Amino acid sequence: MALLVAGLLAYAAVIGPFTAYMRDKPMEEKLGYVPSVKVMKSVSVDQKELAGASLVFKVLMYYGTLMGQAPKGTILKDPGDLQGMSRLLHGAVQLDPYNMDAYYFAQGILTWDAHQYQVANALLDYGMKYRNWDWFLPFFAGFNNAYFLKDYKKAAHYYDLAGDLSGEPLYKSLASRYMQESGQTDLAIAYLSGMVKTAKNDAVRKSYQLRLQAFLEVSRIEKARDRFARERGGMPASLEDLVRSGYLKPAPVDPYGGTFYLEPDGKVATTSKFAFGAKKK
Repeated sequence: MALLVAGLLAYAAVIGPFTAYMRDKPMEEKLGYVPSVKVMKSVSVDQKELAGASLVFKVLMYYGTLMGQAPKGTILKDPGDLQGMSRLLHGAVQLDPYNMDAYYFAQGILTWDAHQYQVANALLDYGMKYRNWDWFLPFFAGFNNAYFLKDYKKAAHYYDLAGDLSGEPLYKSLASRYMQESGQTDLAIAYLSGMVKTAKNDAVRKSYQLRLQAFLEVSRIEKARDRFARERGGMPASLEDLVRSGYLKPAPVDPYGGTFYLEPDGKVATTSKFAFGAKKK
């Protein structure tokens, strides 16, 4: 009994200062040192999945500690060691490219917090080579390209892939929408025409037909705008100019209930944003 008490006292004498030391360490140090992926691969042998999961768990615990330090109801002002977290997440997927949590968490911190959009997309592309059934990865990449990078052509590609993997018509619609945003209206029309022909569900087919109708109107406006510019030596000031001057007859109708207009650079847009219930301009 005396030996047990002595052992407990010795443990307390060691663990107490150690706990205080860890508590007082700078947050950057708490993420800790991790051997290189090359070293971890060689020592983990057939336990690479477990090694990868441990790295992700380390990042989640670290980030959870950061979040716990933020006062309730406030946002996290110090995102912590973003570079270190990114390094561990990249290491995790090199050890286990199928690790779902690594990609999902990286999507959050590398985009919204670190603003490393290209790095996030490269990681998602890497994951797509292995998790080729997971529609979330191309969906994330589509969002990053559309929202953060304004690369609508790439966004259309990824949303199209997400639609194929998920069977969700919404992502196919987003793909066609971003084709139009990138200035490829004719490509969007060809894409939607094919989707209308191959759709197996009547409701889905009607959705494609509606969007196709909208883009056909966009194409008609673009052709009238370009003819106006060629013949008059300058872009029209507004869509109404095209209608009044006879270049655009009849006036275009947005099947989503919005109003078509020309942006300052001449791009065709609509207040509906090609969706029902969208906030009007």
